[in-house]
Amino acid sequence: MLTPPRRNASPNAGASDRESCNLPSPLARAGLVVSLAALALSACASTPRVSPSQPASPTVETGAPEAFKDLPGWANEDHSQAFDAFRQGCAAARDPLLIEVCARARALGSLSDQQAQKFFETRFQPVAVTGSGVLTAYFAPEYEARRQPDATFAAPALARPNDLVISGTGGRDALQRKPAGGLGPYPERAAIEATLPSAPLAWLKAEDLFFLQIQGSGVVTFPDGERMKLAFSATNGRPFSGIANAMRDRGLLAAGNTSGDAIRQWLADHRGQEAAQIMQLNPRYVFFSLAPDDGRPPVGAAGVPLPPGRAIAVDASQHRLGDLYWIDGEAPILTGAFPTYRRLVTALDVGGAIKGQVRADLYLGQGAAAGAEAGRVRHTLKMYRLVPRPDPGA
Repeated sequence: MLTPPRRNASPNAGASDRESCNLPSPLARAGLVVSLAALALSACASTPRVSPSQPASPTVETGAPEAFKDLPGWANEDHSQAFDAFRQGCAAARDPLLIEVCARARALGSLSDQQAQKFFETRFQPVAVTGSGVLTAYFAPEYEARRQPDATFAAPALARPNDLVISGTGGRDALQRKPAGGLGPYPERAAIEATLPSAPLAWLKAEDLFFLQIQGSGVVTFPDGERMKLAFSATNGRPFSGIANAMRDRGLLAAGNTSGDAIRQWLADHRGQEAAQIMQLNPRYVFFSLAPDDGRPPVGAAGVPLPPGRAIAVDASQHRLGDLYWIDGEAPILTGAFPTYRRLVTALDVGGAIKGQVRADLYLGQGAAAGAEAGRVRHTLKMYRLVPRPDPGA
């Protein structure tokens, strides 16, 4: 994973932490976006890829132009690293002028910190997005799995059922085909879990499967060392409901200790009916497909690989995928969180739980360290859209 920019990094940088948006291929993550910290907020597992027909201009409300020097943390940014990430993600650009800026950046190759800073300040104008909101984070999990169940690995990862019918605008609704004919709402999590599966794709620890469904997809490793991808296939069409607030309200976790790690540990310590009852407070259920792990990084809804620490999931009705943003996340509410997240990021993903114009889910990478960090991210957010400028030398 990518650690926070070097001059903004916390002393323990390297730790990291969402159900976020869309990691279609090769790691079709249920369109993943719910930060783990936001198991209390909601999630995006299962959001379909955004169509190229997305409006050419965002509907987000913006304020007056800003000076780069006034962006919180701009002087401490690792501009060279940000430039390299921009060159990776700008293939998703849809704005004609941004496409031209992208081509120029790719032609230049890697730049020094000073050169990269000059490039951004010359080719972009920061414009504040009106208001404040919430920053959360997500990751691509890696878990152990078994081909046969045992006392610990007793939760089945299920393939999309034959009786599940996808319908509705954008294919977001899931219906159940009735034996006697007709369609009805697909059952909630509790009912699905009460039915013995005929041929699960793999068996996981219950808490791992729950988190995998929140993130949308991930990699599992079997005892013989074989690594496979459990990729998002479909959901039961039920809305996501976070469990963090419910656990806090029931006195299961302290108010400031509802991070992803804390939730996972409680579920592991109470594995069985007690944990199942808590997880069933979220009626949403994700089904998977199984494929060999090709080692490639996850791909977001924009169709390009997600650079860790430099990609965000956004509300596609408010923001255009491929656009560049400066995020200023501060005032965390969860114990152990980095104090700030200030950096250049590209909008490359979407999420069912990511709604509103000042709302972002930061992709932090793959594996346990990324998950630990992502589970602690719930910060107050301000966003600045970087509007491309024509080449002054043209």
